[in-house]
Amino acid sequence: MILEFEVTVLGSNSAIPAHGRNQTSQLIQVGGSYILLDCGEGTQIQLRKFRLKFSRIDFIFISHLHGDHFYGLMGLISSFHLVKRERLLTIFGPRGLDEIITVQLKHSNSKLDFPIRFVNTHTDGKELILEEKNFRVYSFPLKHRIACTGFLIEEKRGLLNLVKEKLLKNKLSIEAINTLRRGNDFLDKNGKVLYSVAEYTHPQKEVRKYAYCSDTIYDPDLIQYIQGVDLLYHEATFDDDEASRAFSTFHSTAKQAALIAASAKAKKLLLGHYSSRYKDLSPILAQAREVFLESHLSEEGVTYPVNS
Repeated sequence: MILEFEVTVLGSNSAIPAHGRNQTSQLIQVGGSYILLDCGEGTQIQLRKFRLKFSRIDFIFISHLHGDHFYGLMGLISSFHLVKRERLLTIFGPRGLDEIITVQLKHSNSKLDFPIRFVNTHTDGKELILEEKNFRVYSFPLKHRIACTGFLIEEKRGLLNLVKEKLLKNKLSIEAINTLRRGNDFLDKNGKVLYSVAEYTHPQKEVRKYAYCSDTIYDPDLIQYIQGVDLLYHEATFDDDEASRAFSTFHSTAKQAALIAASAKAKKLLLGHYSSRYKDLSPILAQAREVFLESHLSEEGVTYPVNS
């Protein structure tokens, strides 16, 4: 059975909502788990608009403390409280996010019926910050005007399937079967391979990976963290005519996002975080495709599968 792994874009614009586009947020489904990446203003409205299961969100990841990436968080927390949530909510983000939220709760005299756990993210390399049954989440540094992290969501390998013909021919013990399904050769008491994984199991597909690069200057250093991902989201705030502005504001152009995707050997690129100066996004897409053909505009309400 193939695990569901998909990305629904809730907001695709940058600092100001414009042209029917909202500020940054994405809902990720991995199996039965729901993850929110960033929470720009209006995120909870988008969740309701697209009839998504926002009540099942257990993990929220905030890339950095610019308002277009987290101003919707307090409203979402309040709504969770109003619908009588009781489950733990875990929020990952930069140092200071916990203070921002708790100060608002304090001065509004709000006492939540559910616990919140804050986990600080760091910008000193790739770090495993969450491990669940079916997936792992890593943070990695992005170069922006303030501390900022990207996130890599990686499917975990399931148990291997055994070759039926081999099982019929040889009577394996439960111990041997379990060892092989976990991906290990089964050894005899002398340490010699009795049943090998290569012979007794079917090859398993590569694990699927999704990388999210919210706000960042063009930075080849991040390629090491996103190598070979199946789907890459990379900000493309400006077109190539505004390359100098992108540099001065620590953002990227569409062509630069495509260069990162090509160098990282990503399978597919989603562009986003569009400046409000662009009503028509077709030039941004065209410039990216000059470098990386599998470039696509992220569109709000559209769900993108993470395919290997």
